[in-house]
Amino acid sequence: MYLHSDTGILVNINDLTNKYYLSNDFNRLADKTKHDYQYCVTVLLDTKVDGKSVAEICLSKMSGAIARRAYEVWLGRGVYLANAVTSVARKIYSFGMEMGYAESNPFSTFKRKSAHSRTTVWTKEQVRKFLNYCYEDFKYRNLGLIVQMAYEWCQRVGDMRVLQFSSIDFDKGVLNLQQSKRRSVVHLPISVDLLEMLTQQAKDYDFQPYVAPYPTPMRGVYSPYAIQRLSKVARRVIKESGLPDDLRISDLRRTGTTEMVEAGVPMGQIMSVTGHANPQSVKPYMKNTYASAENALTLRDNYIKSI
Repeated sequence: MYLHSDTGILVNINDLTNKYYLSNDFNRLADKTKHDYQYCVTVLLDTKVDGKSVAEICLSKMSGAIARRAYEVWLGRGVYLANAVTSVARKIYSFGMEMGYAESNPFSTFKRKSAHSRTTVWTKEQVRKFLNYCYEDFKYRNLGLIVQMAYEWCQRVGDMRVLQFSSIDFDKGVLNLQQSKRRSVVHLPISVDLLEMLTQQAKDYDFQPYVAPYPTPMRGVYSPYAIQRLSKVARRVIKESGLPDDLRISDLRRTGTTEMVEAGVPMGQIMSVTGHANPQSVKPYMKNTYASAENALTLRDNYIKSI
């Protein structure tokens, strides 16, 4: 173990993460970000390298080579997850260096792989098929609601996963949401069908705050779906319903936004829905779709005929 020069406390990686959780660096993060970090830490500490859990490795023994092998283990679960866990590990070690617990940052010694931006857009029929499958089985109902809200409102699945009833004005039929990533606030109308579903959901789950919690309580307490569990259950539904296995529920915000672009919705109105503050952030949704090109040429043709 690594001996702290000032306090004489012996510290391993598990100890360091616990100290990080008590720090201002961690406690000033948004609640959702804290939850995401904690999930990444769980992955970090549970990882085995050369038959030994990372949690048990002494700070003085944690080398760049071991960190790299851990990263390769995480790559087996996807580039995005591997990079996310590495990013959190780097932050924890940076904190450790500032506090004198570590002399170097082994997770900064290697280059992470680039995660290619996804461009997948679901078809309307694929969305319908997924939702129908969820709503036909009670154990998938809350997953279906999370997906429907993400799609209809063009919001991140992560925000819908932790959405609370306090964000819904049932009298006015409006969602008042502060997004977790950019802290943007959006006010969105709720369709008649969705409002009816949310009203029923409130009757079923009004004893706790979350709109669509994981349907099985833990020790009598309902909590939001864990990120990994939500993805796992969604992949199961995609497989069981016969949908293409490359679909991801995280594609639904992109799907809804792309549909707005193809419908000719002005940029400013799209941003009022998605919460983007910069038009540049919306441009990836506007790439060379046939529908948008057809709409542009039709409008141009109509203009030419009118002059």
